[in-house]
Amino acid sequence: MLVFCLLMSSLSTNFPIPFLNLIVQSSDPSIFNSQGIFPQPSNAPYIAGNGKEDVTVIFRRRGGDDLEQSHSQWAKTVRSSPDVIEMSFYPITLLIEGIKGKEHLERAVSLYLEYKPQIEELRYFLEFQVPRVWAPVQDRFPGQQRKEPVCPHLQFSMMGQKLYVSQEQVSVGRKPVTGMRLTLEGSKSNRLCIYLQHLTNLPKILLPCWDTHVAIGAPKWQGPEEQDSRWFEPVKWKNFSHVSTAPIECPETFIGDDHSGVYIVTGAQLGVWDFGSRNVLYMKLLYSRLPGCTIRRSLWDHTPNDKLNKKVNCENNIGDASSVIGENIIGNKLAKFVDMTEMSKGPQDPPGHWLVTGGKLGVEKGRIVLRLKYSLLNY
Repeated sequence: MLVFCLLMSSLSTNFPIPFLNLIVQSSDPSIFNSQGIFPQPSNAPYIAGNGKEDVTVIFRRRGGDDLEQSHSQWAKTVRSSPDVIEMSFYPITLLIEGIKGKEHLERAVSLYLEYKPQIEELRYFLEFQVPRVWAPVQDRFPGQQRKEPVCPHLQFSMMGQKLYVSQEQVSVGRKPVTGMRLTLEGSKSNRLCIYLQHLTNLPKILLPCWDTHVAIGAPKWQGPEEQDSRWFEPVKWKNFSHVSTAPIECPETFIGDDHSGVYIVTGAQLGVWDFGSRNVLYMKLLYSRLPGCTIRRSLWDHTPNDKLNKKVNCENNIGDASSVIGENIIGNKLAKFVDMTEMSKGPQDPPGHWLVTGGKLGVEKGRIVLRLKYSLLNY
C-alpha cells in the first residue's frame, strides 16, 4: 500500500511553475495574460527544429486563481488553490518510522496486498492471521523418543502389514482449530496418528466470550455409533479392516439466531472397534462451547490443495508436524493406505477466518482420508 507526496506550486517562487518542467527566466511576470500564457514576442529568438519549421514554447501557470492577471496577485492565491507539479510514491510505513508496533502494520499491509480480503471482512481476517501450530508437539530428537504405546491395529489383507492406531486424545483447550491431518509415526512408521492445527493466540474478538475466566461448561466428545454399520466401508477387502465414514457434528450447533453459543472443535481422537478381522477405524471430536456467537455459513471441504497448504505452512506455521515426519514414510508400504494431506484453511481461503466445526473419515481409492467441515461465525 503506497501513499504519495505532492509537490505543490509554492508562494516563495518569483516565477510561474512550468507545465513541462521548463523554467521561465523573466523579470516581468506581468507579461502573462489571464490564462497564464507566456506569449512569444515577435522579436524573440525561436527554436528551430530542422530549419523547415518553427517551434513555439508555451508556458502555463499551475495552481492559484487564473483570473488574476498580475503575477504577484496570482502568487497569493496559490496557497488556497494549489496544484500538483510532481508526485513521489512511498510505502505508508515510512511515515511511522520509530513508532512502536510498526511491524504489525507492515504485516497487515502485506497480508492485505497478498490476499485482498473484502473490506467488510478485513477486521476478522487480520485478527485471525496469527501463527498456527500443530498439536501434539512431536519429539524432534530421535534419541529421546518416548516408548511406543500398545495400540490396536488394522490389517488390509491376509499377509499385509499391520497398521497400528494411536488412541491418544489430542486437545488444544481454548484455541480455535483451523486444520487437521493424519500421519504415520513410530520407528517403523506404522502407527496412525491425528494432528490438529490451531491458532497460538486467541483473536481479540473472541476474548470477551472465550477468555479463561469465562464459564463455558465442560467440553464434550462426539463420535459415531458402534452399532451403525451403514457407515462402515472397507479399505481394501470386505473381510478385513473397515472405516466408519459417519460425519461427526455437534447436534447443538446450527445456523440460526440463537446467541446461546455455538460448538467448535477443540480436540480429536482415533479409535478401533474390535470385530475380529473386520476391525473398524473411527474418529471422535471434542467440542467446546463458544458463547455469544452464531454460525453464518458452513461447508465441507473435500478437495484439499496440498501444494497451497505446504506454501502457507512454510510461511506461517510453527512446530509444523509435517516438517518432522521421518523419511521412513517414503517407500513405506502402509503409506499407500493413508492420505496424509493437510486439511486446513487460512488466509488464502476467503474470507480468511474459517474454524473447524465437524469432520469425518472416509475411503477414497483404497486410502483412508480425512475430511473437515468449516464454518464462519457471527461474532
